[in-house]
Amino acid sequence: MDGVPGGQSAAVLRQVDQFWSILDEMSLNDPGAYKMFIDRQLREGAEYLSPPEPQCCLRASVQKPEEGILYVNLCGWKRVPAPTSSTQPFPVCGGRLETVSEENENYYIVDVAFNPEVLQRAQGDTQEKEQIHLLALSFIQQQHNLNLSQHFTVTKAKLKGSVQNVKSRLMAPPQSKFSSPNPQAASATSLIQQISSLRMEETNEDSTIHLSVGQEEGRARPGLIEVISSTESAQPQLPKHQLTVCAERGGSSRSLKLRVELPGVCSVSQCELSITQADILLEVEEMYYLHLQFPERVNEESCCASYNKKKHVLTVTASVL
Repeated sequence: MDGVPGGQSAAVLRQVDQFWSILDEMSLNDPGAYKMFIDRQLREGAEYLSPPEPQCCLRASVQKPEEGILYVNLCGWKRVPAPTSSTQPFPVCGGRLETVSEENENYYIVDVAFNPEVLQRAQGDTQEKEQIHLLALSFIQQQHNLNLSQHFTVTKAKLKGSVQNVKSRLMAPPQSKFSSPNPQAASATSLIQQISSLRMEETNEDSTIHLSVGQEEGRARPGLIEVISSTESAQPQLPKHQLTVCAERGGSSRSLKLRVELPGVCSVSQCELSITQADILLEVEEMYYLHLQFPERVNEESCCASYNKKKHVLTVTASVL
């Protein structure tokens, strides 16, 4: 593999082979579970690749730092998670701010996406629909350091521009000419971490898709929606964990067992796990970070991870060499 050292490339290929072996074994021994797994991957893939659905377009005036007209495309997008309850914040995804020059008009344009369920619930409630509009505008002000006028209008057209441009802006890093100069490069998930995540077995599977682009949240209260800025996100915490060495039956071999408590983690898809013979690294974005050195070397190919969603406990086992 280009750009991957020989030793690491061999380890990656071993894990790929093991992953396919697991799938082959599942297809032979449990065809029902295999079909459910494949169907779920296809379903999630289709949802993940589905484009944003335009809901409406807002027109507002920018007062600072430079005066101008701003169009905000409000969309429903299945990549954005739905709120877990009516008292939880609304996950919001915002895109890149662009300047557009046309023959008859110069303006700024930006896109905001909610989970489609949020927008559907607001359809029959004029007050809730207006709160969603205010949340979108407040979010844009914070994300791009803008000062907007209090007055805005809903245009007759549902969309300004094209759906493809909306998706392109939403997928891009949320940077603009008005943003503070604080670039943060997102670290790419290694192939080893991706495969390790795929090898995890989740108790009580769900189909939650984790949002990987810039995300903001607004908290719903009676008559008020509060926007929480991403600059106020908490640093990852060290989760409670227990590492033990267990003797296998017969006493001829031993294994390591790591038990990690992850309150607030709803799905194993939020976890990134990387294991070598000497250590283990567990990351849950903006929530948890755990890096442990093993007391003894382990066989990384024997690693098995499972997640109990009800108890919010991740269990990792590996054979000692």
